[in-house]
Amino acid sequence: MLFIEYPKCSTCQRAGKWLEEHRAVFERRHIVEKNPTKEELKQWHQMSGLPLKRFFNTSGMKYKELKLKDRLPQLSEEEQYELLATDGMLVKRPLLIGEDFAIPGFKEKEWEEKIK
Repeated sequence: MLFIEYPKCSTCQRAGKWLEEHRAVFERRHIVEKNPTKEELKQWHQMSGLPLKRFFNTSGMKYKELKLKDRLPQLSEEEQYELLATDGMLVKRPLLIGEDFAIPGFKEKEWEEKIK
């Protein structure tokens, strides 16, 4: 599995610890140093089955600074992927990616169902 995190984020730290406690085999990736590409984001979005908005870090400063709450509805899906690919701080984290799933954010129950 791929665990995409921002190491200073307390939720990411909790999620990483949770994965270790559950003896999950995973690779860590720093979301700012290696921001997800547009292609990766498209693939993960499709695998997740979730609305694309769930991949945005809606509580982040960058999201608010760019006034995305008002702008997102006017952007096409393609434009949203391009925007997400410009800055890791816009992407919801942590992100857990498996062979057939992608989960933005950390909800223990969701993660538990996928790593059994």
